[in-house]
Amino acid sequence: MFGRAYLQPRLTAWIGERGYSAASRYSASVHASPWPDALGALRGLAEQRYGMRPDAALVNLYRDGRDSVDWHADDEPYLGPDPLVVSLSLGAPRRFVLRPRPSGPSAGRPRLAFLLGDGDLLVMGGATQRLWQHAVPKTSRPCGPRISCTLRESVVSDPGGDGSR
Repeated sequence: MFGRAYLQPRLTAWIGERGYSAASRYSASVHASPWPDALGALRGLAEQRYGMRPDAALVNLYRDGRDSVDWHADDEPYLGPDPLVVSLSLGAPRRFVLRPRPSGPSAGRPRLAFLLGDGDLLVMGGATQRLWQHAVPKTSRPCGPRISCTLRESVVSDPGGDGSR
């Protein structure tokens, strides 16, 4: 972030047909792990219900309330201008919050909060990533582990400029 390396406050795995390049916000030259059979049903659901062809999944383990992800949007250029992001939550419930971007047509609208529980599917599409930011905030309330599996689809043939896809 801003040219400096920081530890992420959660555990992360990248799965799919492509890795990330140095252009990514996640880290330089991350190689993707192969798709596990356990994600086959989720990929099939995304393909059948939403017409999406996921080629990557970002899997995060939030071990307890101290693990989090700060405000951001899934707006990497390789996802296109209006990406579809499908995220499955497994494990302990956690708050997922949305806020309008500070500038733009949604500015001034109230924040939204959802309690995502075991088996909940969150689908963000259309202009969501352009107009809103989202986060999983830290909490002092006791909570168990949670896994978030977020499917993505590249619309650019060479997302990192390094030949990966």
